[in-house]
Amino acid sequence: MSLTIQEIPTKDAPMALLLIADPSEDKIRSYLPGSKCFVASREGVVVGACVVQALGVGAHELMAIAVHPDHQRAGYGTALLKHVIELFRASGARRLEVGTGTFGYQLAFYQRQGFRVDHIDRDFFVLNYPEPIFEDGIQLFDMLRLTLRYPEQEA
Repeated sequence: MSLTIQEIPTKDAPMALLLIADPSEDKIRSYLPGSKCFVASREGVVVGACVVQALGVGAHELMAIAVHPDHQRAGYGTALLKHVIELFRASGARRLEVGTGTFGYQLAFYQRQGFRVDHIDRDFFVLNYPEPIFEDGIQLFDMLRLTLRYPEQEA
């Protein structure tokens, strides 16, 4: 089955899907303005979504990426991430950043696409979310900041 990936207006962002990646609707709503939202659809059904925000000239941050639980492990998240990576590479971006927990499948997901650990934002999840966040039964405290650096664009 064919997967379609397209940019949609942020006002149409699939909130229920984005809440899989970020449990705070307030946080999501705070970064949607000024961001770009992309959805992956299969046979007209949205199976994945991501939000990317500009950080400055040539730099962007992947704020959230999620695939509906019924469609996980089918390659849709990887296809969506690769699409975003290539789209921003083609636009002349120098780097794409993402923040994630310090363990779990998400870390390997990003590393498989060339992201590398840049630094640790200590106590991020404790200081920025009102309720504790758990992954595989372990509370998240620190956020790993990863960066994918694009090769210099040839002139």
